[in-house]
Amino acid sequence: SSLDVESFVRNDLATVLALAIDLAAINGQGAGNEPRGVLKVSGIGNVAGAANGAAPNWAHIVELESQIAVANADVGSMGYLTNAKVRGKLKTTSKVTGQNGFIWEGASINGYNAAVSNQVPSNLTKGTASGVCSAIIFGNWSDLIVGQWGTLDLLVDPYTGGTSGTVRVVALQDVDIAVRNAVSFAALLDALT
Repeated sequence: SSLDVESFVRNDLATVLALAIDLAAINGQGAGNEPRGVLKVSGIGNVAGAANGAAPNWAHIVELESQIAVANADVGSMGYLTNAKVRGKLKTTSKVTGQNGFIWEGASINGYNAAVSNQVPSNLTKGTASGVCSAIIFGNWSDLIVGQWGTLDLLVDPYTGGTSGTVRVVALQDVDIAVRNAVSFAALLDALT
């Protein structure tokens, strides 16, 4: 079968850009031309595991939800976002010791939608737990605004690499990201898996 090269390149570049937008929305630094992601927004709730990180447990989950509820922000598209390492840990962690029921069941945590993106960091540091902590984010995801201007622009540049016989393809998508209400989000930044 023949491969539609243009479609293949377009899809590949669109995937790379989508991952970059995902990363910026979650953990963008807010410096240079990078938007500020949820984890870098001042004023989001913060649940601490322990001085050197902690395995996530049911109390942490309840505290994430409680921080948002206390701020009267538990409305809209509430849900959890974390990485695959934490999902695996929560699927094998009982809500209450000695009782049936795991923290992550199906596609939900405590009745809220739960999703995975490996753009959620798993290399955070807390105390002596250096580079091994993960984040768990709970929030009203309708308060995360991702603005896109125009469509995916592709520019074929046959000149830059012309002397070596290569063609350069440049992809551009204008995007900005904002959190409308910081108290709509809370994060645990020291989850050990």
